[in-house]
Amino acid sequence: MKTLQDKVVVITGAGSGIGRCLALEAAGRGARLALADWDQAGAEETARLAGAKQSLVRKVDVRSDAEVAAFAADVARELGGAHVAVNNAGVSVSDTFAQMKREDFEWLFQINFWGVVRGTEAFLPQLLAQDDAHLINISSIFGIVAFPGQSAYNASKFAVRGFTESLRQELHGGPVHVTCVHPGGIRTNIVRHGRMVHTSRGETSDAAKAAVDFDKIARTTPEEAARIIWRGALRNAPRVLVGRDAWLMDLLQRLLPVSYPALVRASRAFMERRGVRL
Repeated sequence: MKTLQDKVVVITGAGSGIGRCLALEAAGRGARLALADWDQAGAEETARLAGAKQSLVRKVDVRSDAEVAAFAADVARELGGAHVAVNNAGVSVSDTFAQMKREDFEWLFQINFWGVVRGTEAFLPQLLAQDDAHLINISSIFGIVAFPGQSAYNASKFAVRGFTESLRQELHGGPVHVTCVHPGGIRTNIVRHGRMVHTSRGETSDAAKAAVDFDKIARTTPEEAARIIWRGALRNAPRVLVGRDAWLMDLLQRLLPVSYPALVRASRAFMERRGVRL
């Protein structure tokens, strides 16, 4: 896909952060928008800010088969079907696996992984009906490298990566291009809205401090992330890394696939000396 002009772009998690900025950037490129978020007011504000020529906004919990299917049906009926679907909705849990509640792990996985599967399942028939279409699934640099205290998040993002890469091969040669996106630290509210339970060392988390600490190390703005993602998607790039930290961690994993955790430990110790504890 070379342009978003007059294309119907579907975005989940569109009420804030990367999702909102993807919507604004798409509208600026002439797209029509179909926006979903569990926070309907946030999604409506995104639509207002975007000022697209046509917008559809729905409150959708991506954990619900029925709500995602109903959203897809509304897009088909009111906008004529999707040309681009972006499975962006995501949450975070910071906890050690030994201390984590199963319900927290399942809550995250239902959104981060099964939300991507549900969105793909609901919109793929519409994409396949187009002459040229695109599916964008948001993984993470944590879908390439693993970090302590992030076992649930890592598992979900590795799963998104594997699912997306397999699907890309299945759809090769057809009208649907598939991109897997791996953002590094993006300055959004994902930590503020997440479940901060314990640090990577098993200490009780201070959620407010964790959000502040995350902002210190998250160097990429959501606006910049959106520009990078659309630039990659419009080149039909199979994979998009977002942020210098993502490029660095990807390189380390390639060069040191077994021993990179030692560098993770050293980095964590360095940040802790500077008062950053995640």
